[in-house]
Amino acid sequence: MIDREGTCRACEGTGMLADDEGWQYGCSVCHGSGFIQNTMTAQKEVRVLDVDHNNRLLD
Repeated sequence: MIDREGTCRACEGTGMLADDEGWQYGCSVCHGSGFIQNTMTAQKEVRVLDVDHNNRLLD
């Protein structure tokens, strides 16, 4: 059974997102794990993402 409460809603648990051109990249919400943690207990580093002139994320 799938734990819907802990599954990342942005990537639907896959850990990957894709833009409209089909470019795939790691989910910035769950950091590629596919699951989210309770925000009260999770202390993750926040970083600003770089984008190109087409607003695609640069890794």
